[in-house]
Amino acid sequence: MKLFIKCISIHLQSHMQYKLSFFLIMLGQFIASFTAYLGIYFMFSRFNEVEGFSYEQVLLCYAVVLMSYSLADILGSGFLSFPGMLSNGEFDRALVRPRSVITQIPLMKMDFTRLGLLVQAIFMICYALNNNVVIWTWDKVLTLCLMIVCGSILFFFLFLVNASFCFFTIEGVEIMNIFTHGARQFGRYPYSIYGQGILRIVTYVIPLALFQYYPLLYLLDIEQNIMYMFLPVIGLLFVIPCYVFFRFGLHHYKSIGS
Repeated sequence: MKLFIKCISIHLQSHMQYKLSFFLIMLGQFIASFTAYLGIYFMFSRFNEVEGFSYEQVLLCYAVVLMSYSLADILGSGFLSFPGMLSNGEFDRALVRPRSVITQIPLMKMDFTRLGLLVQAIFMICYALNNNVVIWTWDKVLTLCLMIVCGSILFFFLFLVNASFCFFTIEGVEIMNIFTHGARQFGRYPYSIYGQGILRIVTYVIPLALFQYYPLLYLLDIEQNIMYMFLPVIGLLFVIPCYVFFRFGLHHYKSIGS
Protein backbone atom coordinates (compact mmCIF):
# COMPACT_ATOMS: atom_id res chain seq x y z
CA MET A 1 0.00 0.00 0.00
CA LYS A 2 2.88 2.38 0.79
CA LEU A 3 4.36 1.67 -2.64
CA PHE A 4 1.00 2.34 -4.29
CA ILE A 5 0.55 5.66 -2.47
CA LYS A 6 4.14 6.64 -3.29
CA CYS A 7 3.61 5.95 -7.00
CA ILE A 8 0.39 7.98 -7.01
CA SER A 9 2.27 10.85 -5.39
CA ILE A 10 5.08 10.66 -7.97
CA HIS A 11 2.70 10.63 -10.94
CA LEU A 12 0.66 13.51 -9.50
CA GLN A 13 3.80 15.55 -8.90
CA SER A 14 4.95 14.91 -12.48
CA HIS A 15 1.60 16.17 -13.78
CA MET A 16 1.84 19.27 -11.61
CA GLN A 17 5.20 20.25 -13.07
CA TYR A 18 3.16 21.85 -15.85
CA LYS A 19 0.13 23.04 -13.92
CA LEU A 20 -1.50 25.08 -16.68
CA SER A 21 -1.19 22.24 -19.18
CA PHE A 22 -2.58 19.78 -16.62
CA PHE A 23 -5.64 21.90 -15.81
CA LEU A 24 -6.31 22.73 -19.46
CA ILE A 25 -6.25 19.04 -20.42
CA MET A 26 -8.46 18.23 -17.46
CA LEU A 27 -10.85 21.00 -18.57
CA GLY A 28 -10.80 19.55 -22.07
CA GLN A 29 -11.76 16.15 -20.69
CA PHE A 30 -14.60 17.78 -18.76
CA ILE A 31 -15.91 19.65 -21.81
CA ALA A 32 -15.64 16.63 -24.11
CA SER A 33 -17.61 14.51 -21.66
CA PHE A 34 -20.07 17.36 -21.07
CA THR A 35 -21.41 16.85 -24.59
CA ALA A 36 -22.76 13.47 -23.44
CA TYR A 37 -24.63 15.24 -20.65
CA LEU A 38 -26.05 17.71 -23.17
CA GLY A 39 -27.43 14.77 -25.12
CA ILE A 40 -29.36 13.70 -22.02
CA TYR A 41 -30.48 17.25 -21.32
CA PHE A 42 -31.85 17.84 -24.83
CA MET A 43 -33.51 14.42 -24.84
CA PHE A 44 -35.47 15.27 -21.70
CA SER A 45 -36.23 18.78 -22.88
CA ARG A 46 -38.52 17.06 -25.37
CA PHE A 47 -39.61 13.90 -23.52
CA ASN A 48 -40.63 13.63 -19.87
CA GLU A 49 -39.20 10.15 -19.41
CA VAL A 50 -37.35 7.37 -21.21
CA GLU A 51 -38.61 3.83 -20.62
CA GLY A 52 -40.14 5.01 -17.34
CA PHE A 53 -36.99 6.75 -16.07
CA SER A 54 -37.02 10.47 -15.28
CA TYR A 55 -34.27 12.99 -16.04
CA GLU A 56 -32.83 12.90 -12.51
CA GLN A 57 -32.88 9.09 -12.43
CA VAL A 58 -31.05 8.82 -15.75
CA LEU A 59 -28.56 11.43 -14.57
CA LEU A 60 -27.82 9.36 -11.46
CA CYS A 61 -27.41 6.28 -13.63
CA TYR A 62 -24.93 8.01 -15.93
CA ALA A 63 -23.04 9.58 -13.03
CA VAL A 64 -22.38 6.13 -11.53
CA VAL A 65 -21.05 4.82 -14.85
CA LEU A 66 -18.94 7.92 -15.48
CA MET A 67 -17.46 7.89 -11.98
CA SER A 68 -16.65 4.17 -12.20
CA TYR A 69 -15.07 4.60 -15.60
CA SER A 70 -13.00 7.65 -14.61
CA LEU A 71 -11.59 5.95 -11.50
CA ALA A 72 -10.65 2.87 -13.54
CA ASP A 73 -9.19 5.05 -16.29
CA ILE A 74 -6.97 6.94 -13.85
CA LEU A 75 -5.63 3.77 -12.25
CA GLY A 76 -5.63 1.64 -15.40
CA SER A 77 -4.00 4.07 -17.83
CA GLY A 78 -0.96 1.80 -17.97
CA PHE A 79 -3.02 -0.87 -19.72
CA LEU A 80 -3.92 1.62 -22.47
CA SER A 81 -0.23 2.14 -23.24
CA PHE A 82 0.58 -1.57 -22.94
CA PRO A 83 1.40 -2.03 -26.67
CA GLY A 84 4.19 0.53 -26.30
CA MET A 85 5.52 -1.28 -23.24
CA LEU A 86 5.79 -4.48 -25.26
CA SER A 87 7.49 -2.87 -28.25
CA ASN A 88 10.12 -0.91 -26.32
CA GLY A 89 11.01 -3.71 -23.89
CA GLU A 90 9.66 -1.94 -20.82
CA PHE A 91 7.42 -4.90 -20.04
CA ASP A 92 10.45 -7.20 -19.93
CA ARG A 93 11.85 -5.14 -17.06
CA ALA A 94 8.58 -5.58 -15.19
CA LEU A 95 8.90 -9.37 -15.47
CA VAL A 96 12.15 -9.46 -13.50
CA ARG A 97 10.98 -7.24 -10.67
CA PRO A 98 9.78 -8.79 -7.39
CA ARG A 99 6.21 -7.50 -7.80
CA SER A 100 3.10 -8.73 -9.57
CA VAL A 101 2.96 -7.64 -13.21
CA ILE A 102 -0.69 -6.60 -12.84
CA THR A 103 0.38 -4.34 -9.98
CA GLN A 104 3.32 -2.84 -11.86
CA ILE A 105 1.60 -1.94 -15.14
CA PRO A 106 -0.92 0.53 -13.62
CA LEU A 107 1.84 2.06 -11.51
CA MET A 108 3.94 2.83 -14.59
CA LYS A 109 1.42 5.40 -15.81
CA MET A 110 -1.54 7.22 -14.27
CA ASP A 111 -3.54 9.82 -16.15
CA PHE A 112 -4.84 12.31 -13.61
CA THR A 113 -6.30 14.50 -16.33
CA ARG A 114 -9.22 12.07 -16.14
CA LEU A 115 -10.16 13.87 -12.96
CA GLY A 116 -12.18 16.09 -15.29
CA LEU A 117 -14.57 13.18 -15.83
CA LEU A 118 -14.65 12.44 -12.11
CA VAL A 119 -15.53 16.05 -11.26
CA GLN A 120 -18.39 16.00 -13.75
CA ALA A 121 -19.70 12.73 -12.28
CA ILE A 122 -19.62 14.22 -8.78
CA PHE A 123 -21.61 17.27 -9.95
CA MET A 124 -24.24 15.04 -11.57
CA ILE A 125 -24.58 12.82 -8.50
CA CYS A 126 -24.94 15.87 -6.26
CA TYR A 127 -27.62 17.30 -8.56
CA ALA A 128 -29.54 14.02 -8.63
CA LEU A 129 -29.32 13.60 -4.86
CA ASN A 130 -30.41 17.20 -4.30
CA ASN A 131 -33.61 16.45 -6.24
CA ASN A 132 -34.61 13.59 -3.93
CA VAL A 133 -34.29 10.87 -6.56
CA VAL A 134 -33.61 8.27 -3.85
CA ILE A 135 -35.09 7.84 -0.39
CA TRP A 136 -31.83 7.29 1.46
CA THR A 137 -31.40 4.53 4.00
CA TRP A 138 -28.26 2.66 5.02
CA ASP A 139 -28.85 -0.05 2.42
CA LYS A 140 -29.30 2.54 -0.37
CA VAL A 141 -26.01 4.23 0.59
CA LEU A 142 -24.28 0.84 0.57
CA THR A 143 -25.83 0.03 -2.81
CA LEU A 144 -24.52 3.25 -4.35
CA CYS A 145 -21.03 2.63 -2.95
CA LEU A 146 -21.04 -0.94 -4.29
CA MET A 147 -22.14 0.28 -7.72
CA ILE A 148 -19.24 2.73 -7.96
CA VAL A 149 -16.53 0.52 -6.46
CA CYS A 150 -17.50 -2.67 -8.30
CA GLY A 151 -18.05 -0.74 -11.53
CA SER A 152 -14.53 0.67 -11.27
CA ILE A 153 -13.09 -2.81 -10.76
CA LEU A 154 -15.00 -4.19 -13.77
CA PHE A 155 -13.77 -1.40 -16.04
CA PHE A 156 -10.23 -1.88 -14.71
CA PHE A 157 -10.27 -5.55 -15.67
CA LEU A 158 -11.79 -4.78 -19.06
CA PHE A 159 -8.72 -2.61 -19.65
CA LEU A 160 -6.66 -5.62 -18.54
CA VAL A 161 -8.39 -7.85 -21.11
CA ASN A 162 -7.70 -5.29 -23.83
CA ALA A 163 -4.03 -5.28 -22.82
CA SER A 164 -3.97 -9.10 -22.77
CA PHE A 165 -4.82 -9.25 -26.47
CA CYS A 166 -1.53 -7.46 -27.13
CA PHE A 167 0.35 -10.65 -26.22
CA PHE A 168 -1.02 -12.13 -29.45
CA THR A 169 -1.58 -9.09 -31.68
CA ILE A 170 1.14 -6.65 -30.41
CA GLU A 171 -1.40 -3.85 -30.86
CA GLY A 172 -4.66 -3.49 -28.96
CA VAL A 173 -7.93 -4.90 -30.31
CA GLU A 174 -10.25 -2.02 -31.17
CA ILE A 175 -13.39 -4.08 -30.64
CA MET A 176 -12.71 -3.99 -26.89
CA ASN A 177 -13.46 -0.27 -26.96
CA ILE A 178 -17.11 -1.24 -27.31
CA PHE A 179 -17.01 -2.53 -23.74
CA THR A 180 -14.87 0.28 -22.28
CA HIS A 181 -15.36 3.66 -23.99
CA GLY A 182 -18.56 2.38 -25.58
CA ALA A 183 -19.93 1.19 -22.25
CA ARG A 184 -19.36 4.68 -20.84
CA GLN A 185 -21.35 6.21 -23.70
CA PHE A 186 -24.15 3.64 -23.70
CA GLY A 187 -24.23 3.85 -19.90
CA ARG A 188 -25.81 7.28 -20.16
CA TYR A 189 -29.13 5.46 -19.99
CA PRO A 190 -30.20 2.28 -18.18
CA TYR A 191 -29.19 -0.66 -20.36
CA SER A 192 -32.78 -1.90 -20.57
CA ILE A 193 -33.69 0.83 -23.09
CA TYR A 194 -31.49 -0.85 -25.73
CA GLY A 195 -33.62 -3.98 -25.80
CA GLN A 196 -33.60 -7.39 -24.17
CA GLY A 197 -30.83 -8.71 -26.42
CA ILE A 198 -28.34 -6.05 -25.31
CA LEU A 199 -29.50 -6.37 -21.72
CA ARG A 200 -28.76 -10.12 -21.75
CA ILE A 201 -25.25 -9.50 -23.16
CA VAL A 202 -24.38 -6.93 -20.47
CA THR A 203 -25.87 -9.22 -17.83
CA TYR A 204 -24.47 -12.67 -18.66
CA VAL A 205 -21.45 -11.98 -20.91
CA ILE A 206 -19.96 -8.62 -19.87
CA PRO A 207 -21.77 -7.96 -16.57
CA LEU A 208 -22.00 -4.19 -16.83
CA ALA A 209 -25.71 -4.22 -16.03
CA LEU A 210 -24.96 -5.88 -12.69
CA PHE A 211 -23.47 -2.64 -11.38
CA GLN A 212 -25.52 -0.17 -13.43
CA TYR A 213 -29.08 -1.28 -14.22
CA TYR A 214 -30.23 -3.79 -11.59
CA PRO A 215 -28.89 -1.96 -8.50
CA LEU A 216 -30.42 1.23 -9.92
CA LEU A 217 -33.82 -0.45 -9.79
CA TYR A 218 -33.24 -1.15 -6.10
CA LEU A 219 -32.12 2.42 -5.44
CA LEU A 220 -35.29 3.77 -7.05
CA ASP A 221 -37.54 1.26 -5.22
CA ILE A 222 -38.64 -0.23 -8.53
CA GLU A 223 -37.43 -3.59 -7.22
CA GLN A 224 -37.61 -4.54 -3.53
CA ASN A 225 -35.51 -7.71 -3.72
CA ILE A 226 -32.44 -7.13 -1.54
CA MET A 227 -30.37 -9.36 -3.82
CA TYR A 228 -30.32 -6.50 -6.32
CA MET A 229 -28.17 -4.62 -3.82
CA PHE A 230 -25.44 -7.28 -3.98
CA LEU A 231 -25.46 -7.88 -7.75
CA PRO A 232 -22.43 -5.56 -8.23
CA VAL A 233 -20.42 -7.89 -5.98
CA ILE A 234 -21.62 -10.94 -7.93
CA GLY A 235 -20.52 -9.17 -11.10
CA LEU A 236 -16.95 -9.27 -9.79
CA LEU A 237 -16.85 -12.96 -10.70
CA PHE A 238 -16.05 -11.61 -14.15
CA VAL A 239 -12.61 -10.74 -12.75
CA ILE A 240 -11.69 -14.45 -12.69
CA PRO A 241 -11.82 -15.14 -16.46
CA CYS A 242 -10.15 -11.77 -17.10
CA TYR A 243 -7.22 -12.73 -14.87
CA VAL A 244 -7.04 -16.23 -16.37
CA PHE A 245 -6.93 -14.77 -19.89
CA PHE A 246 -4.10 -12.41 -18.87
CA ARG A 247 -2.11 -15.27 -17.35
CA PHE A 248 -2.70 -17.33 -20.50
CA GLY A 249 -1.34 -14.52 -22.65
CA LEU A 250 1.60 -13.99 -20.28
CA HIS A 251 2.44 -17.69 -20.45
CA HIS A 252 2.67 -17.47 -24.25
CA TYR A 253 4.53 -14.15 -24.28
CA LYS A 254 7.80 -13.96 -26.20
CA SER A 255 9.88 -10.83 -25.89
CA ILE A 256 10.01 -8.67 -28.99
CA GLY A 257 12.86 -6.55 -27.63
CA SER A 258 13.43 -2.87 -28.30
